[in-house]
Amino acid sequence: MAGSRLHRVTKHIYRCPMRWGDMDAQGHVNNVAWIDHLQEARIDYLLSGPLAPMLDDGVVVVSHQIEYLAATVADAEPLQIELWIDRVGAARFSIGYELSHHDRLVGRARTVVTPYDLDAARIRRLTEAERTHLTADLDPHDPLRELAKADLVNPAEVSLQVRWSDLDAYGHVNNVEFFEYAQQARIDFLSQDFADYDGMWVVARQDMHYRAPMPYRREPFTTRIGIVARGRTSATITAEMVDPAAGTVFARADTVVVCTDRQGRPRPIPV
Repeated sequence: MAGSRLHRVTKHIYRCPMRWGDMDAQGHVNNVAWIDHLQEARIDYLLSGPLAPMLDDGVVVVSHQIEYLAATVADAEPLQIELWIDRVGAARFSIGYELSHHDRLVGRARTVVTPYDLDAARIRRLTEAERTHLTADLDPHDPLRELAKADLVNPAEVSLQVRWSDLDAYGHVNNVEFFEYAQQARIDFLSQDFADYDGMWVVARQDMHYRAPMPYRREPFTTRIGIVARGRTSATITAEMVDPAAGTVFARADTVVVCTDRQGRPRPIPV
């Protein structure tokens, strides 16, 4: 079963307060807010020990995987995030998470991270000291299942406007914001292709792969989006954030959505 432990080390635990603004129109914590919570836990882990200088030198997120197991609402009880090091390589490492609310497991996630030389603008290898500290927290788990990948064919296009507040401390668009971009494009896409649907689309899984830093500019970028796999009650929607003029693909998001009624019960996708 995904999440079963091969051996156990002491995990880093971060209790993340949730905000009323984390809630969405469906009355539960929005899927994008969870990515922000994971970032808070990840930064807290790095700042809590000898790996803190890595943040000053530069750390870049390569990819995210997140499984949404249960909806939750923002209240006085913090979201508990247990964090461990899942894999350690020569120039990257993977962080695993389990998210719980009111003692109920609500999500699992993985983040692949690499150290980055900001001055040279390139990925660097982990130092021996960094590898030693990361290996001390190593607790390999079963991987999350891989989503089937497919090319976009005749995708729709949605304008993508970067806001100044989307930038992070390194001066490029923060990794969390790409989930916002994918969500906005997905809502626009579904509202046009399923304009008469009166139910809900629930996010069950999201993968994000980052390919290039996205800069701030006043001219809009583009999100290319379409359905790449479709079942009876669920579909995989792929979104690529691109610079159409230069041909640069900044990131690709693969999102599994489930078609449900207003009570959250799965129902067939409208034809």
